[in-house]
Amino acid sequence: MTKRFYTPQYIGFAKLSKLAQNTFAAAIALNFWVSPSLAGDPFRTNQPRNIGDNTEAAFKAVFQQGNYPAAESYLQKATSSESNEPLAYAMKASLAYANKDFATLGTYSKKTLETGQKLIATDELRGNIYTAVGHFFEGATIIARDGTLRGAPQALTRLRQVYQYLDRAEAIAPQDPELNLLKGYMDLMLSVNLPFANPDDAIARLKANAGPKYLADRGIALAYRDLKQYSQALEYVNSALKTTSDHPELYYLKAQILRKQGQQAKSRSIIQDAVVNFDKALTKRSQLPADLVRQIERERNNTFNQLNSLVE
Repeated sequence: MTKRFYTPQYIGFAKLSKLAQNTFAAAIALNFWVSPSLAGDPFRTNQPRNIGDNTEAAFKAVFQQGNYPAAESYLQKATSSESNEPLAYAMKASLAYANKDFATLGTYSKKTLETGQKLIATDELRGNIYTAVGHFFEGATIIARDGTLRGAPQALTRLRQVYQYLDRAEAIAPQDPELNLLKGYMDLMLSVNLPFANPDDAIARLKANAGPKYLADRGIALAYRDLKQYSQALEYVNSALKTTSDHPELYYLKAQILRKQGQQAKSRSIIQDAVVNFDKALTKRSQLPADLVRQIERERNNTFNQLNSLVE
């Protein structure tokens, strides 16, 4: 098992809780390719699991289309008709986090954990993956309920358990795309925020084994954005847009990258392009969480105002 070092604050588990959005719903993060012929499995072309039609449809709505109301509707069906599928509960937990509905977050964190633990008996790989996810959301719930300082000790215990179960999953199938997608996003979040961590291994994991490719590309674009490597970030967000061109959050991400690149280069034309992409994201405001729409609007307006101070 890989040795990991933890501090009491551990980049404030609250930062890690945003990974839930990047990986499953809001943020996240986070679009997936579809393959209905493969038993509703949005991750695998080999040995697909029977994840369920409603869970898959919810997954598509969030990660391929960025349509959160549609996802909520599918998840209502999934949690009753596909009640043994932990991904459905994980998505419910993530959407609750995005909506700051912490009571619902607690409910579906527990359901994710319970369903993941139960699944170990019949699918050891995915059971371990979602037991890890359940512990992750439990940690996020603790932080939301108790705050970062009070909740940090319990959250840290949960985080250790997250990696214990991910390590068990990796021992079973080290090249599994679902595992590598999730673990790659987690490791990227840590590496970008911890000064002694190197993101290269996490980026390599997403490039080599994570699936679907365009969601892996989105994670890599996020990493390069935070590392201030804007040309590489644009390369990967454009790659993601090739197959998920309707997703408003990808245009938001591209706008953020262009804004930073334009500021760095003092380029009015690049910043204008950033505004165009913010506007593309806002054309689908009705299907995004309200807080996210307000955030995009603020960043768009601030970026537009910067144009007045730049002359080419």
